[in-house]
Amino acid sequence: MRTLYISRQGCYISLKAETLIVKQGETIHGEIQLPLLEQILIFGKSQMTTEAIRSCLWRDIPIAYLSRMGYCYGRLMPIARGYRQLSRYQQQLTTTDKLIVAQNIVAGKLKNSRTFLQRQQRRNPSTTTEMAIKSLAVLIQKAREAETTERLMGLEGAGAAQYFSAFGECLNHPNFIFLARSRRPPGNPVNAMLSFGYQILWNHILTLIEIQGLDPYYACLHQGTERHAALASDLIEEFRAPIIDSLVLWLINSKIMDDTQDFVYHDGGCYLNNHGREKYIKYFLQKLEEDVQNQKGENQPRWDLMTQQIKVFKEFVYQPSQVYQPYQIR
Repeated sequence: MRTLYISRQGCYISLKAETLIVKQGETIHGEIQLPLLEQILIFGKSQMTTEAIRSCLWRDIPIAYLSRMGYCYGRLMPIARGYRQLSRYQQQLTTTDKLIVAQNIVAGKLKNSRTFLQRQQRRNPSTTTEMAIKSLAVLIQKAREAETTERLMGLEGAGAAQYFSAFGECLNHPNFIFLARSRRPPGNPVNAMLSFGYQILWNHILTLIEIQGLDPYYACLHQGTERHAALASDLIEEFRAPIIDSLVLWLINSKIMDDTQDFVYHDGGCYLNNHGREKYIKYFLQKLEEDVQNQKGENQPRWDLMTQQIKVFKEFVYQPSQVYQPYQIR
């Protein structure tokens, strides 16, 4: 089963027999048979015919409409869908079940951060990076042994501090300096790109969570509220380094981003301007379309990799004995 991602602007999706036709003007970009589709995500200004929408809903294929920055405007869900059933299973998870998954999530994030730094260390050796790699190895072991989520959150914070202490060593553009992570507000262009990337990735993951029928407000590590979809905050952790951090590093070291033209300073912080956001989103979407190896050694786009991980979490909700294992980079 496939996920259809429409990221080109101005596309028109129509139905011909049992096949969706994706066109932009007179150019046909794709033809996908409905029986092979699982879900559809439309980014920005593209549209579907009423006939195509109705056929998708009839076949239990949900459709999500998002901004180009990943904000979900809403979803069209078949009437049989919804997350009431799964929400009941999520609420029935025991404290022990949730703690084990929380341990795996934090350890998985720290392992991906460590692997990311190890790759950079091989290219550009640094004493700071070497120390961070050693510290992360210790924190990973402590995360596996943590007895409370509060302890895990503390270890995650300590790991992030170690990781970001070395992140600046990976940059080789003299106009982009990174000394520490600053969030509210981002203090410089590097922090602005990290914050923006995490936000759009969080929104993408939230959409995928809801399309799979999971209740985004019941999580294992983060605390959910009516204003915080904590499950998206849980499941983003394993993807921060391999998707956003690696993208920011590449955009800077490849001299694609311009520190004078792509950013604006206001309200005490630094943010991507319209030109910078457009450039960032272009390469963000390209990165999600790239093939990577999954846990089975098979190649699949990062889009589908995220969907697969959310399905793995869904299997855990139904069968807690199958403990959720986060995605690990190699």
